Amino acid sequence: MTRDKLYIVMPVYNEGDAIEKVVAEWHSVVDSAGSGSRLVVFDDGSTDNTSAILERMKNNHSNLTVITKTNTGHGPTCTAAYKFAVAENADWVFQTDSDGQTKSDDFRSFWERRGEFDFIIGWRKRRKDGPARWCISRTLKLAVWIIFGTALKDVNAPFRLMKVERLRRYLPLIPDDYFLPNALLSIMIAKNNEKIAWREISFVPRPSGRSSVPLRRVAGMGIRLLSQLYKMRNMELPP
Repeated sequence: MTRDKLYIVMPVYNEGDAIEKVVAEWHSVVDSAGSGSRLVVFDDGSTDNTSAILERMKNNHSNLTVITKTNTGHGPTCTAAYKFAVAENADWVFQTDSDGQTKSDDFRSFWERRGEFDFIIGWRKRRKDGPARWCISRTLKLAVWIIFGTALKDVNAPFRLMKVERLRRYLPLIPDDYFLPNALLSIMIAKNNEKIAWREISFVPRPSGRSSVPLRRVAGMGIRLLSQLYKMRNMELPP
């Protein structure tokens, strides 16, 4: 199989305690991928020492790109990252988060099966970040089933390998300010019968810091998400 050009994209916001280890771990993955592969970290307006750490790391990590942007939130940052990878003519784009809850060891099996599928998405069967977030995930799965009639193993998993040739067809349908673009992507590709594989991944507690989305805000955000999803229920999917 050819050594395809891989872009690993990673949104980050105020992860100063974890970002150095996480970037070093994932940079080793792009080092072993195809020519021109990059780890692209999108700094979503961090206010701690994250930006300084990333700027320092660029000196010793030749395949690291750091893009600093105004804070817009995790979802819109993911969308911007996907569009960047497409514009850079990547063959594959892989998204994961910067908090250390996912592990690069799980990526190998995804990469080895890219010839069989166009989308390979992680499935957090055993979440270890508390019952509240497990409950949120289950509620989201139920909402997707009710609104779209689509069953997904993990609606919003931050661990997904996507073939750019297929991904680019869906990006124009995602508003730049969409709250959970990964959820919408999962729905669209499932309804459109894309070649999808779901693979179980490890998902450990955050090694440091805390989530940028506190649980006290989840209820309001959930209402916003359901409203966004409902508005897209009759969307016309690309060929």
